[in-house]
Amino acid sequence: MSLNPNLLLWIALLPLVASVIAGLFGRFIGRQPAALVTILGVGASCVLSLVVFKQVVFDHAPVFNDAVYTWLVSDGIRMSIGFLVDPLTVMMMVVVTFVSLCVHVYTIGYMADDPGYQRFFSYISLFTFAMLMLVMSNNFLQLFFGWEGVGLVSYLLIGFWYTRPTAIFANMKAFLVNRVGDFGFLLGIAAIVYFTGSLQYSDAFAAVDRIAAEHITIFGGHAWSALTVICICLFIGAMGKSAQVPLHVWLPDSMEGPTPISALIHAATMVTAGIFMVARMSPLFEGSDTALSFVLVIGATTALFMGFLGIIQNDIKRVVAYSTLSQLGYMTVALGVSAYSAGVFHLMTHAFFKALLFLAAGSVIIAMHHNQDIRYMGGLRKYMPVTWITSLIGSLALIGTPFFSGFYSKDSIILAAEHSHIWGAGYAQFAVLAGVFVTAFYSFRMYFLVFHGKERFRDKPFPAEQDHAADDSHGHDEHGHEAHKGDHGDHGHAHEPHESPAVVWVPLVLLAIPSILIGGIAVASMLGGSYFDGSIFVNLEKHPAMEHVAEHAAHPGTMGWHAFLTLPFWLALAGVVVAWFLYLKRPELPAAIAARLKPLLWVLERKYGFDWFNENVIARASRGLGALLWNVGDKAIIDGAAVNGSALTVGWLAGIVRRVQTGFLYSYAFWMVIGLALLLGWFLVGRH
Repeated sequence: MSLNPNLLLWIALLPLVASVIAGLFGRFIGRQPAALVTILGVGASCVLSLVVFKQVVFDHAPVFNDAVYTWLVSDGIRMSIGFLVDPLTVMMMVVVTFVSLCVHVYTIGYMADDPGYQRFFSYISLFTFAMLMLVMSNNFLQLFFGWEGVGLVSYLLIGFWYTRPTAIFANMKAFLVNRVGDFGFLLGIAAIVYFTGSLQYSDAFAAVDRIAAEHITIFGGHAWSALTVICICLFIGAMGKSAQVPLHVWLPDSMEGPTPISALIHAATMVTAGIFMVARMSPLFEGSDTALSFVLVIGATTALFMGFLGIIQNDIKRVVAYSTLSQLGYMTVALGVSAYSAGVFHLMTHAFFKALLFLAAGSVIIAMHHNQDIRYMGGLRKYMPVTWITSLIGSLALIGTPFFSGFYSKDSIILAAEHSHIWGAGYAQFAVLAGVFVTAFYSFRMYFLVFHGKERFRDKPFPAEQDHAADDSHGHDEHGHEAHKGDHGDHGHAHEPHESPAVVWVPLVLLAIPSILIGGIAVASMLGGSYFDGSIFVNLEKHPAMEHVAEHAAHPGTMGWHAFLTLPFWLALAGVVVAWFLYLKRPELPAAIAARLKPLLWVLERKYGFDWFNENVIARASRGLGALLWNVGDKAIIDGAAVNGSALTVGWLAGIVRRVQTGFLYSYAFWMVIGLALLLGWFLVGRH
């Protein structure tokens, strides 16, 4: 049974139709109908994605790879809308639509008091459409359309509260950083078109050997492999979208957007686009060990050093944000050692438990009346039992606890790095192992400070109120701050927190289930079996790491029990124990340790200087170059010499010629005689 292209179109277009209705007509149909239509649109897309998943995975429907609409044909290059639906695609479709559906339902409760209610639903539904177009594409044009689509909607959502200067700064930062990555991405696509004359994935994959034989001269006459240049350019695009060092700086600031969009960006849409793209381009990357090493080193650096930054964060959302950066580094390490399926598998499991952690953080923020500082929380376990247990599940999955989903994917990446022979694998192995301890430490630091210990929210005036009075410089969610005062009184912090409404905690439960189960259910097929055969290509002779992963993944139970004897488990346990000791047993120690490590703390608080460098070097140099081009190029050359100069020259010449125009007949006759004499002289001289 072949796939129906109309069914595929409905999956992609239903969220778009719902977004248009909520965005253009939300003011007329009202708040709840706008929410309902987007939830129905994304829900229907999720159900249809499950239908297609069943057809492809269980009924073994042939891969669909065809155009559904041809936009234009130019010089033999066909530009079309087309779908490539294979096991990799359907897995992404289900993850994107399911997580998006949970976020849509959660938004009903979280954004209930926000005046931009309909606009927000329109944006997140449009986000889902753009991501679906990206993962379902079979050509680079549509891939780029979806790529830029998620970038555009993320800009709109990060700056959703556009009256806040911090939100506008954050969305502009995301926009500009991603333009840097997208420039490289576009160069890679252009090079593929140059060498293949086509935008189709299949044509690019078929021409790998021919492209590998070509060379491009870039710097100082040195010839580079064309395939290496293409892969590095494509990965630069992924560095922007998937927030890899040094193009990671936009992602923590994306917390300026409402919490539901933080979950959607960090779990199922924008940041996973780069990981998916590299996995889809595996036939290209397998032809260049240089490009793979570049990917590997960047990913390992991101995994470890962004994890360190999570340790010092006090904003609950930013702790989870730096966790995302670190986990994206793990996925990138998997790509670099040719364990593409392990990277995509971690993408899938991470989508569930990271969305869970973000939405649980939002539930805590609601209970704390929009305070996000974990130093003023504590003891929430007894007040918020559902949020507590789901947060614990998400944290256990994140640190790779045996038999949880995150364990199967994260340990597979560590195993792949251990058995890789590519340059940089040793550094990557150290980074991902050290990252296990770091991840467990900052995750359970947040967990213990929020849900256990002293109830610190009673200690002093509510920090969020102070922050809002100071122009909200710390980026706390503000959408319902005044509205919640109406519910709890002017001093809502004096009242006990309570569990969030059902529209908030039901999505937490729905996400907690796959956070526990999906890894163990799927690992044997996706990593130990043939699930990705035909979707992902690996040259096992050159890059044998996945062979070792497949041996372990084929037996999930044995893999789980064996984990208790491995180094990653003990590192994770050590991280949890150290967090418990420092923040519950001896809470006075962290301040004393920080006092002794001031130089290190200074570096971490300044995020290794990336923001300083971008703002004081890159931005100032760009502004200086712009001023130079404006004053010299535009004012002096274009306006001065070209426009104004030519006008002055014409005016000067016209002033001279005007003197000849006297209006007297004898004057004209005189000039005619002079002209005739000159003409005859030129003729006679020319004859001799």
